[in-house]
Amino acid sequence: MTMSEVDKVRLSAASAIERSRERRRPIGTKSVALRRQHLYKKLGRVLVAGGIVLIGAALFGALIQPLGFVGLLALFVLLVGVAVLFGKWPPFPEPRQADLPKADLKQLAGRTEIWLEAQRPALPAPARQLVDGIGVQLDLLAPQLQTLDAASPAAANIRKLVGEDLPELVAGYQRIPAGLRGEAHAGRTPDETLVGGLKTLESEIGHAARSLAAGELDKLATRERYLQLKYQGLEGEDTPGGGAV
Repeated sequence: MTMSEVDKVRLSAASAIERSRERRRPIGTKSVALRRQHLYKKLGRVLVAGGIVLIGAALFGALIQPLGFVGLLALFVLLVGVAVLFGKWPPFPEPRQADLPKADLKQLAGRTEIWLEAQRPALPAPARQLVDGIGVQLDLLAPQLQTLDAASPAAANIRKLVGEDLPELVAGYQRIPAGLRGEAHAGRTPDETLVGGLKTLESEIGHAARSLAAGELDKLATRERYLQLKYQGLEGEDTPGGGAV
């Protein structure tokens, strides 16, 4: 093998390792939380199923006949099988683009992050950095979505922005053949169009998060003012000599 071939193999291996790292790296905390929640549910199923097997084995040994060595060995194999089965099933429901507009509003940010994480390795480097920034903005937006009325106009706008516009921009870019993504069309290359669109969406998602948070801050300030008027007014009424002269 020549030096050039060795270099090609080395570069190919390094590229494969980098792609693997890109696939594993989350862009936000909400995607991690959803995956962790799914894992905890699977662990719960493993414990429940294992407990049922142990109770069944105990009843069999107490009422019918002792398990003995062979029975204990069979019990061990059965427990391992239960752990493997419920450890792999059900698999994590990876979101598809078509699923995002219909996702539960409380999980919209996390499921969009998971979808973006799967697309990220296929994007150019500047776009990957913007996707990371969008993950940060989605994390800021997520707490507001927990209490937002799903039937409100604000919820509809966020579904359109996060569940439709963002995925369609990324998916539309990926539908373009790789060899044409660097060629200019209407004055801009697809790479440049993608980066420009992601910058706009990052800004809009951040603006939506801050607008919703501002509404909560206004409610908090109003509540504080109400409490001040209520209790400070009562204190004034209770003060000796506070009556009219």
